[in-house]
Amino acid sequence: MEGDELYDPQEDEGFLKLRHDVRNQLSNIQLALAGLEFECEGADEDLSLYISSIAQSAKKIDELLGQYK
Repeated sequence: MEGDELYDPQEDEGFLKLRHDVRNQLSNIQLALAGLEFECEGADEDLSLYISSIAQSAKKIDELLGQYK
């Protein structure tokens, strides 16, 4: 039956472009966080926790997108 076909994101050009663009932005976020960590070395524990949390979230998003290779 025609309506029973499973969606395959690998065949969706829009999805592939979105995945590529999101991963590029995640790279920018990760680079900015690395720079921020360097600039704020010795900062209080709360700031380090926020930076770490953002970095972990960006990594998780990248891993989720990586499932569709």
